Amino acid sequence: MFRVFFIRVLLFIASALLATTTARAGLQFQAGQTDWGLHYILVSGDFAYQDDLSIFENQVRSNSATTVTFASPGGNIQKAMELGRLIRRLGINTIQFKAVECASACSLAFLGGVIRYADPGSIGVHKSSFQGNVPLTTQEAVSAVQQITADVMTYMIEMGVDPALLQLSLQYDSNDIRYLSMSEMVKYQVVTFVPGAGQSQVASQAPSSTPTPQPQVTPPPTAAPPPSVAPPPPAALSLAIPQARSGRIGHPKGSAPLKAVPEGKSANVAVLRNGSWVAILGNSGRWYRVQAGNQVGYMHDTWVHVDQYDSGPFGKRHIQVKSFNNYADAEAYVRSASIPLSAYLATNGWFAITLESTYDEQMAKSLVNEMKARGAIPDDAYATFGNTYVRKVCCQ
Repeated sequence: MFRVFFIRVLLFIASALLATTTARAGLQFQAGQTDWGLHYILVSGDFAYQDDLSIFENQVRSNSATTVTFASPGGNIQKAMELGRLIRRLGINTIQFKAVECASACSLAFLGGVIRYADPGSIGVHKSSFQGNVPLTTQEAVSAVQQITADVMTYMIEMGVDPALLQLSLQYDSNDIRYLSMSEMVKYQVVTFVPGAGQSQVASQAPSSTPTPQPQVTPPPTAAPPPSVAPPPPAALSLAIPQARSGRIGHPKGSAPLKAVPEGKSANVAVLRNGSWVAILGNSGRWYRVQAGNQVGYMHDTWVHVDQYDSGPFGKRHIQVKSFNNYADAEAYVRSASIPLSAYLATNGWFAITLESTYDEQMAKSLVNEMKARGAIPDDAYATFGNTYVRKVCCQ
């Protein structure tokens, strides 16, 4: 019944938008209502820094709007994400049609919807660009791009969208547009509703009668059972740690010292650059005894990306947000979080909780800072190579 009703809404609003004028600079907000009483807001024009979104919020509240749709070629990215977060906080939905355009920054605002539907080819993405006449040095430009990229990735994670969408966007220049197919929108979780796919896709994401708060990591239950009585991991889950036999150096400083004895203050036998291959001959506590060429010495286990482990791509950073000494608490934390997380078995038998994706160094640093500032991850979260991660154990 919900699916039939939602499709009726789509058809009504789509027909109304066919008569809409071309988008103008600066956002315009127009309230509308279907014949059967559903209230919506049409957002048109270019997103601009000076746009007053309180006008949008007042229209939503005064018209009891539950749905937003767009006719916009894009504009200011930060303002688009601000509108998206406002849409999410108000607990309303987004709908987009191929008859009108929602491209570039507008696609970010669309992601704010609690329930999201879009026609194939109605959402356009590309890489961001600088506008205006503000002079920037090369270093300033690189820094600004990295910050914007981290901001967008953080936003996508908050909205429950696969941040891999950003990688697709970066493949298209700012003077080009990549319109998403339905399969791509489903793959990247741009849409949460697909007509004909049944109600299960939207049932768990239907808006409540109260505004949806800003997503943040939900802490584990405060009354967790003690480890002695905690439920065991699923029978199919292997907690065995394979023997480390070889690996590559992966150190935050770009190289790691090969020590004469398994102690941090001991003399250096050599210094090995990141990516150098070593054979692992044995271990002494947290230290591997390794051979690099004709040199033998010790490497701390956090400096070696072990080939026999499945910790993710070499050279990429994980962002660790938490750790637990038992699987039950780790699984509960991952499943209750409002952002995509994973749990990895570590060599010490604990479980490391990380963001679901991995990132390059600068992206990871920017993302940690941005997500901490928004309260999306704990203050003690950090970027790491994850060299002690054995394999992902939760949640497929």
